[in-house]
Amino acid sequence: MTEKTDVVLIGAGIMSATLGALLRQLQPDWSITMFERLDAAAPESSDPWNNAGTGHSALCELNYTPQNADGSVDITKAIDINERYQVSRQFWAYGAENGILDDPSGFINPIPHVSFCHGADGVEYLRRRHAALSRHPLFEGMEFIDGQDEFAARLPLMAKGRDYSNPVALNWTQTGTDIDFGSLSRQLLAYLGSSGVDIAFGTEVLNLAKQSDGSWTMKVRNTRTRTTRKINAKFVFVGAGGYALPLLQKSGIKEIQGFAGFPVSGQFLRCTNPELIAQHQAKVYGKAAVGAPPMSVPHLDTRVVNGKPGLLFGPYAGWTPKFLKDGKFSDLVKSVRPGNLTPMLGVAATEFGLVKYLVSELAKSQSGKVNTMEEFIPRADGHDWELITAGQRVQIIRRQGAGGVLELGTAVIAAGDGSIAGLLGASPGASTCVSAMLDVMQRCFPREYADWTPKLKEMVPSLGVKLSENQALYQEVWDWSTKALRLGRDAAATAELAHS
Repeated sequence: MTEKTDVVLIGAGIMSATLGALLRQLQPDWSITMFERLDAAAPESSDPWNNAGTGHSALCELNYTPQNADGSVDITKAIDINERYQVSRQFWAYGAENGILDDPSGFINPIPHVSFCHGADGVEYLRRRHAALSRHPLFEGMEFIDGQDEFAARLPLMAKGRDYSNPVALNWTQTGTDIDFGSLSRQLLAYLGSSGVDIAFGTEVLNLAKQSDGSWTMKVRNTRTRTTRKINAKFVFVGAGGYALPLLQKSGIKEIQGFAGFPVSGQFLRCTNPELIAQHQAKVYGKAAVGAPPMSVPHLDTRVVNGKPGLLFGPYAGWTPKFLKDGKFSDLVKSVRPGNLTPMLGVAATEFGLVKYLVSELAKSQSGKVNTMEEFIPRADGHDWELITAGQRVQIIRRQGAGGVLELGTAVIAAGDGSIAGLLGASPGASTCVSAMLDVMQRCFPREYADWTPKLKEMVPSLGVKLSENQALYQEVWDWSTKALRLGRDAAATAELAHS
């Protein structure tokens, strides 16, 4: 017997949870089923210790503001990413006001975002970056700091023992945030479950096949009992992290042909000393070493997980052929197809810098990792830190000409008839989840999308408008979202106090 549903969401991370919440608001009469192969919500890339949680808004990430050959700073990508982050922030504010999210403090907390460089060239780069960004409405209020006393006042942990004969500078934005995407996902899933969505944990999708009526039939298996069942859906979204690629390959849609994936794992040093954690309240991003890929950008990162502050430094790259942290060593090999072999070989030949970087990272000892951290914390002591393994990322390899190119962003892959879609790639990922899912909806439900637009504008008031070109609207939605999230935090705190 084959079960029926309108929508299947594969994966219980931030992307599927976001799409489910949007569809529940827009089309409450649709039946939705979600499958998660593990026994918990958001256990992979959305888990707070598996990602940096910066709320990628391009306030501090220097790889989004590259320096041109003439010394000028290109802020195009930073503006685009910040625009998309603002879309997510508006939906979260709407969710806090309308019962979708019950405690904003559980997932979003104010933390300054800081860019850090040293040396004369680095200081000059940050000066030019600040000049380019601070004039822009989305980055108004960013500060340039190059004074020793001010540096020490704001970043005491980084200042202690520092040799200032090597000049330092900061770009400082007070309005940054830390985001726990695991908590956010769980709140969205709680809403979905309470609204009638069928959420099946410990259930993996084995295969999926297109039917003559355009729907999809999937065979799913309970990972505990090993029993299987079939389910038919009119629409399927594959939000399965690294496993999105193999599942889309199994679907056979032509749009996935030529795509491949390159898995990269990561490690962080996590602070175990509460005194050090208390001395640093900021997300501080530096520049990648010469020749190193953008994914290697070092950062000293304040986190707020389960209401408690933490401190990470990294990333240190690792490598495994798995496509998920809880994946299989055969994942990479099984993803190879005749159509993506040439792009994979092309990337292998051209990305020598990445290979060199990975080899050097794998060869680093624990003490070597601590030594790397001394650029940020001159008096770093390895006894205060533990090494943890972060989430697994599968970077996109896309066919280009006769070869391939490695992309470090995200990409929505959708069938031409809109019956199935999935998300590939990593950063900026979770922070732009709402704009990514709006893209999915616009491409897969073009007729319905026109009818949904008035409701969508309630959820995202800036929908269809570039905030970077409308300063008044930007200020309006920023003030509204800030107030909504603050009131949501206050209401949750009051409820908790009353309960206790």
